[in-house]
Amino acid sequence: MHKETELKLRASRETLDALREHPLLKKRNKSGWQTRELLNQYFDTPERELSAARVALRLRRDGEVIIQTLKCRGQSVAGLSERNEYEWHLDKVKLDLKKLDATCWPEQLADLDKKTIKPLFTTDFTREYAEIAWGRGKAKVVIEAALDRGFVIAGKRKEEICELELELREGAPEALLELAAELAASLPLMPCDISKAERGYRLLDPDSYELDLPHTELDAETPLDDAYAALAWQLLGSSQRLAEQFRHNGHWRLLQDWVRCLAELRALTSSLGQAAPRPATRALRSSLDALLEDWRPLVQAGNDDEDIRRAAPEQFAEELEDVRWGQFSLETANWLNARAWTAERKGRGERQGKAQLASWLQHQLGEEARALKLPLYVQRPEDLAEQLPRIECVQAWLHHARQVLDLPQLDRLYGELNKLHQLAEQPLLDEHKDELLEARIEQARAIEQNRAWKYLLKA
Repeated sequence: MHKETELKLRASRETLDALREHPLLKKRNKSGWQTRELLNQYFDTPERELSAARVALRLRRDGEVIIQTLKCRGQSVAGLSERNEYEWHLDKVKLDLKKLDATCWPEQLADLDKKTIKPLFTTDFTREYAEIAWGRGKAKVVIEAALDRGFVIAGKRKEEICELELELREGAPEALLELAAELAASLPLMPCDISKAERGYRLLDPDSYELDLPHTELDAETPLDDAYAALAWQLLGSSQRLAEQFRHNGHWRLLQDWVRCLAELRALTSSLGQAAPRPATRALRSSLDALLEDWRPLVQAGNDDEDIRRAAPEQFAEELEDVRWGQFSLETANWLNARAWTAERKGRGERQGKAQLASWLQHQLGEEARALKLPLYVQRPEDLAEQLPRIECVQAWLHHARQVLDLPQLDRLYGELNKLHQLAEQPLLDEHKDELLEARIEQARAIEQNRAWKYLLKA
């Protein structure tokens, strides 16, 4: 067994050609580009029990070499994945079930009849690969860069494979992200958490691709730094999976959720006070603002306009043809990995970053609740939109961390704030203006009566 650490980046054919000639890769290329054909057959039971257990079983032909591989799905964010992998060299192109013993086989599949495992789909592609090596400080980094072109084929369905894969051979995993970010500065590269195997399953069942990453487990004693890091990684990873799936099928709800992830990341980042000094978060906030400035108005308009919804997939494809999304994703991953928000802060910021989440959050939400000044907007409902950033900050923390607070009616408060947010986002059009203003007043009053809100105002 060995641990595979790799980074997958979706690219166009033109981008793959450009990567082959990229000055950075040319300078660090120690082997020259080589080519091989990889023919891969994936296996599972008719009920897809291997996929449910988060493992992939594959036979690969690499020239005259035949390899059986069992991959255990591990962590994957920003296209960077770490997982355990078992390999066996075989004499013939036939699955050797005896290799799948207790030393590698998942415990939850212990009772599975392995004779029910059958071929499911293929991923056949041409791989151009090279050894890329350089010095990173006093350490050496060695990476295999692979340019993959081919197809995933499942029955009569197929999807093109066109991606850059960077696999770590020696050195720190951070080097993968650093190299990818440098390449993405000038070429459109999309971090892609979907494996070739997941693409095959998606062809067989469009709903099989998991959009939601595992929920972040926070408790009252989690340090603020750890809580923010976990939530930011989750939102970044979810945004990338949503982008991949919207690119694939164009379902409107996915674009809505993509914008929501970006807005929540923006809200959480701006709420940290001295725990994340503004100079340390400026680049991230600016990048998020630029994305939200383009996409949030489109989503808001598209909620009531079918023509906008129909045109959105093509517009999103144009976004992905630009360097912006890939650059943002990789730079943010690097920033989070380095915990760069902690770099320039002083003593009080250090104390806040180490504060227990429940204590910090109750104080923070209390400050936001008082600054929201709901009684003022009962009198001036037409101006409620100016408080959208503050509403979104409270929303984001309640969405992801309200379980750490011991307050009554928090779930209800979260729901009521969502309603207020929706009303604040709606434009004041003449035909519905009076009705909307009255709805804003009523919703503000409903929040004022909430027991958790009353408690936060006194916190």
